[in-house]
Amino acid sequence: MKNSAQNTNSVILSPNPRLSIFIIAIGVILILIPINYLFGVVIGCFGLFLLIQTFTLRLEFEQEAMVVLQLSREIRRFPYKKWLAWRMLFPALPGILYFREEASPHLLPILFDKNELQKQLRLRVGNLEKPKKSLNPTS
Repeated sequence: MKNSAQNTNSVILSPNPRLSIFIIAIGVILILIPINYLFGVVIGCFGLFLLIQTFTLRLEFEQEAMVVLQLSREIRRFPYKKWLAWRMLFPALPGILYFREEASPHLLPILFDKNELQKQLRLRVGNLEKPKKSLNPTS
């Protein structure tokens, strides 16, 4: 159990099933189109898997690291000091979080409140945010 000093600096993000529901809807639409229903079943099952993950996984932002929890048990820790960059991909859609550590890059589907995720990332590792590249060469 964590002590209260750690708890005052940690934030656990709320779940958001938006991405899961979006993928399930695509799967249902593909099943209804009489081309190849198997592809729609696979997409729908993936969406269902993500829906289950939405309610079992949590992101906790501690003072020194982002922690991935599954059913309140820590499964992975990402210390901020090892981060090289981060970016929100497809922000208009449900989105994906890309971040790079010294050892490897990571892609995480955004199964959480996107605004709170972005707020915590900017607060904890904001100087590493890589904005979308501009098409204007003078920028």
